Amino acid sequence: QLQLVESGGGLVQPGGSLRLSCAASGFTLNYYGIGWFRRAPGKEREGVSCISSSGGSTNYADSVKGRFTISRDNAKNTVFLQMNDVKPEDTAVYYCAASYSNRCSFDGMRYWGKGTLVTVSS
Repeated sequence: QLQLVESGGGLVQPGGSLRLSCAASGFTLNYYGIGWFRRAPGKEREGVSCISSSGGSTNYADSVKGRFTISRDNAKNTVFLQMNDVKPEDTAVYYCAASYSNRCSFDGMRYWGKGTLVTVSS
């Protein structure tokens, strides 16, 4: 069964850090561009960050630039999202998705995980 599984979410205080992981089973992530998305309560889903299959190209939403870092370990079939200096407005369900292409993109996603909840609160 082909699936993506996110982990690492939880409750964190403002200014704290979390690292989300996106692991694949049933297929290798090496050939796919990967995106992280989030859906906050009452809001549309938005693209947070993406990374190309080689890791050489990345992109970030303006709201997370300088605070979040995306990376991948193809040997471990896993993509990470390091979240630093988190803010209450980062509270959302975070999803990872694999693109149909090897590019960094927020469009044309082929596989989706079920999400992991991040809550930023004191």
